[in-house]
Order: sequence, then C-alpha cells, then structure tokens
Amino acid sequence: MMKIIGGRIWTAVSVVLMLLMLTSAVWIGMRYYVSMDIYKTPSMFLEGEYSVDGGEWKPIDPDNPINDHFHKIVFKGKAPQKLLLYFGSVTVSSKNVWYSLKTTDGTAIASYSFEEAKLAYEHSLTDRPMALDMPDTPGYRVQTVYTDYLTGGADVTEDSELIFEVEYPYQDMLVSFSECVDITAYYSEGMYLRFFYDALPPILLFSLVCFFGLFFFPVASFILGKIDYKYLAFGFLSFLWGLYMIMQQVSGYLNLWINDPTVCMMLDKVIGYGFVAAVLFYFKSNMRSAGTRIGANIAATVYLSFAITVFVLHLSHVCDLNASSMTMHIAAAVCIVAMIVLLCFEKQDNRNALFFLLSWLPLLLTVAIDVLDQFVHLPGAHYFNYGLAITMIVQIVRLIGDLRFQYKEAIRYQQMQKELYEAKVGVMVSQIRPHFIYNALTSIAMMCQIDPDRAQEATITFADYLRGNMDSLHQTTPVPFATELDHLKKYLYIEKMRFADLLNIEYDIQTVDFQLPLLSIQPLVENAVKHGVGMKEDGGTVTVATKETDTAYEVIITDDGVGFDTEAPKPNDGRTHVGMENTKKRLHDMCGAYVEITSVIGEGTTARVILPKEGQPQ
Repeated sequence: MMKIIGGRIWTAVSVVLMLLMLTSAVWIGMRYYVSMDIYKTPSMFLEGEYSVDGGEWKPIDPDNPINDHFHKIVFKGKAPQKLLLYFGSVTVSSKNVWYSLKTTDGTAIASYSFEEAKLAYEHSLTDRPMALDMPDTPGYRVQTVYTDYLTGGADVTEDSELIFEVEYPYQDMLVSFSECVDITAYYSEGMYLRFFYDALPPILLFSLVCFFGLFFFPVASFILGKIDYKYLAFGFLSFLWGLYMIMQQVSGYLNLWINDPTVCMMLDKVIGYGFVAAVLFYFKSNMRSAGTRIGANIAATVYLSFAITVFVLHLSHVCDLNASSMTMHIAAAVCIVAMIVLLCFEKQDNRNALFFLLSWLPLLLTVAIDVLDQFVHLPGAHYFNYGLAITMIVQIVRLIGDLRFQYKEAIRYQQMQKELYEAKVGVMVSQIRPHFIYNALTSIAMMCQIDPDRAQEATITFADYLRGNMDSLHQTTPVPFATELDHLKKYLYIEKMRFADLLNIEYDIQTVDFQLPLLSIQPLVENAVKHGVGMKEDGGTVTVATKETDTAYEVIITDDGVGFDTEAPKPNDGRTHVGMENTKKRLHDMCGAYVEITSVIGEGTTARVILPKEGQPQ
C-alpha cells in the first residue's frame, strides 16, 4: 500500500515538473519570436556626474550599477541621444525613496513626494490610501516619464542639463542607490514586457518551490504513517522561501497593480518576517530535548511578538515597517543565535545537530557580510539571497535523503512484519507437528487408564499450549517474560510426560522484568530436549535461568546432553534448519537481542539470549 501511495506522489510531482518545463519552453519561444524594445540601464539614464550626501562629484559609469550608500544623492547631466531618439518613456521603479527630476533652472519634469502623492489621491476616485496617513513613508513606487517631456517645450530642450535628486528618509540605516532605484527606458508597455522577460522565469521556478513546500514534504510525512513536525515545519519554510523569492522578483512591479506604495512595501516586509519566523520554527523542530525545545519556544515567541508589534505600529501609522527593519534584523539575529546555542546543547543526537548547523553556514556567512556592509562599504556585497539559496538547497537535499531513508525503512519494516508473521507460522507449525501431537495424545491416552486425574490435567495443559501457539500469530509486539515462561512450562510439561524420568527440568529465574518476542525461547528449549537430553541414553537435565546485568537481561538454556561441534557444517538430513535462524532474526529485529550458543561434545550445550536494556520497551 505504501509503495502504491508513494508511486502516486512521485507521479504527481513528475506532472508538475513537466508542466513547469512546458511553461518554460513556451516562455523561451515567446522571447525568441517577440521583440523586446527595452533599454535597461545598469546605472542611470543621464550622462554626467553625481554627488553623494554633498560630497565630491564623480562621473557616472554607464556600464556599472551605482552601489554608493547614501541619504541624498544628486545626479546632473544630459539624457543620452539613444534614449531620446529610440524610446518613448522612462520608468522609475523606486523603493523607500523620494525623488525629483528637474532642469538646472528649476523647471520640474517629474517628482515623487508626499505632497505630490497626496494631491494625486485627492483628485482620484479611489479609496483613501494608507500612504496619506504616513507622510514619512515613500513605499514602493513605479512612475513613468515620457521622453517628450525631456526634449520638448520652450523650457526643456535636448541640450538642457537635468538634475535628478533622490532622498532616502531613514536616517538610522544605510542603503545603496541600486537597491532603491531601477530605471528602464522603453517604447511602449516596457515595464510589463520587462516583467515577462526578467521576472516570470524565477517566479515559475519558485512557484514550484512553494508547491513542494505545501504538498511534498507534509504529504511525504503522512505517507510514513505519522505526522512529523520536522517535515511540516520545513514544508512551511519552503513555501515561505518560495514566496519570499517571488516577492524579491515582483516587489519592483507591485505598484503597477497596487495603487498604495506603502501597501506594496508592507507586503514585502511581512513576507520577509514570516520567512524568518518559519526558519525559527524549523530550528525548533530539529530539537528533541525538553529543555532546548522550551528555549526554542521562547525565542520564537519573542520574535513573533516583535513582528506583531511592528506590524501594529505600521497599521497605526506610528512607525512604518521599513523604519523598524533594523530592530527586526537585530531581533532575528538574536533569536537565531539563541537557536544555534540551544542546538549546541542538544544532547540526544549531537552529530545530527552539528550537521544541521553546518548546513546553515552559507547563509550565516552571507548575512555577516551584509551586516558588515552596513558599517564598511564592501564592493559587490548583498549576497544574502545566494547564501539563502545554497542553504535551502542543502536543506532540501538533506530532507529528501532523510525521507528516502525513512521510506525505505518503512518498506523494510513492512517486509519484516511479513517475514515475522511467516516466521511465527513456521514456529507454530514446528511446535505442533503431527508427530508431536501424536506423541502427546498417545501419552495422554495411556495415562487415562493409569491416572485419569493427571490425564485430565495433561489434556487441559495441552489445549492451553495449542491455544498459545495460535495466539502468537496475532502478537506483533514483545511480551513480558512471565508470559513466555508460562507457555514454556506447558511445553515442558508435555515433554516431561513423554520422557518421564529421562528428562529433568530445573528453573533459576532471578528476574522477569523484561520483554521478548513470544515463542522465542521455546525453540532453544526444544533443541535442548530433542537434540541434547533426548539423544542421551540415560537422559539428563534442562535448566532455564534468567539474570540481569548492568546493560542487559539474559535468558540461559542449559542441558547436559550429548553436545555438538558448533563449527561443523549443518547436517544434510533433509531438514531446512530455519527455525533457529528465524528465532535469531525475530529477537534482533524486535528487541535488538542476539543469541550465543556454546557446546562441548559429551558435556552439553548452553544457549544464551542477551537482550540489551536499550532495546526494552519503556
């Protein structure tokens, strides 16, 4: 059944992968046949120079992005002829900045400020946006400027020098210009074409990640027959990672569909905070000790409390989410460090905890680089997404490998249960072979004339013995040794009735406080009776003993029979000799036990069953 369900899950995953490949093929074909008339500037649409925070003027490099940290950056220069001749519009996609575009004599061409946004919304028919209550919050904005405004009119000509000022209003944080402003020149519908060409492929890819997060890991956990919190937590983490990466691609386009810039920013931040919370809960799911789990719950609760607080402050127009970013970054760092410390104290499986921590090393290193970039400007910093991608891929590979192992273990367990059932049938059949029944009934029949009362007792004992063998077919878990001993005494009672004075039974039971598979000792006792004492002319004694050591429980079956050579090959007598092998396998699979057999020819045999205390049910 598990194989069938697992096969259906893999079929569903294959269908999704095929659909993704088909969509990608359609996208590649459309890119090939549909022309894209876009001029994507890596830095700035002006040719000239710029100044950061009132510093010296530096030339604009048209081939490289501008990564300078700033609070106010000013560009001055002329629009390139290529832009003026071939493109109809310039779109400015901004994040958390105010800006203005004007000539050197003060003629305004385009701007984005709170006053402008307020005036625009007052003349529109839309509902009152949140931005009107947040004068210090630029949010995410997309604005189009037609190139006619850059070349036409008496005040603005092709030779006019333009000034583009950008202001980042958050004084406590530094940000680079390329993070805040993205400029695209196009002829028509450029932003939508750019979205289709640049953003759609990663959106499709991370949509697949979301699918895996929502369905693959949780369903795989259910297939294993239990709800594993670790897989559910990672499924949620994968879903939010995919959503977070999708938001990274679409955040610059949100204002095309959502009119309120502050709402665009809020969606981006909330998804980011949700992703960090998912990381914390995934860390917690890898902890097993009660103490570390309590500490993890506290850390996750602290972070969620901060996230809810800053969200409420944003909705109350007290402090927007971007202004609270540094606070949330510090809270996230403290809580994740706390999780790492707790994992270091995880004592139940230090090896797995260490490997789990090492798998997050790429992300931690890139976060450290980005934090350092806030204080010391590092060229080409902001590697967070790369470190995150590497870490998540490692986690996915690790979890899929773990699922594969557990799936195989589940299949192996089913196979073991089948073999166990077959073994128990074999044990039962071996104990009630026709000649055994014949010998028992013959002995009882002879006893009916000599001692009817004892014959009645023997009949009841024999019936109970047969019932115990039949009940063993339905027993799938270990039983107390007292139960096994009671059944064993019934068997020896019948054998004693057959061998009379040739068979002596002794018991040295020092402990019964352990469990073992039903009918796992009887084959050893049967060998002692039949092949030990039974092969000796004057009979002998079979002793059943138990004892407890510091690490294990032992069951010892001893006989003073004929003995045998333990190194000699098994005799070719037409018998399969699988009874003992089945017994050993059942003891090992169910209790982690093993059997030691020693024998001396002419002196007897000792079979020792050693059951480790670690394998005993709690």
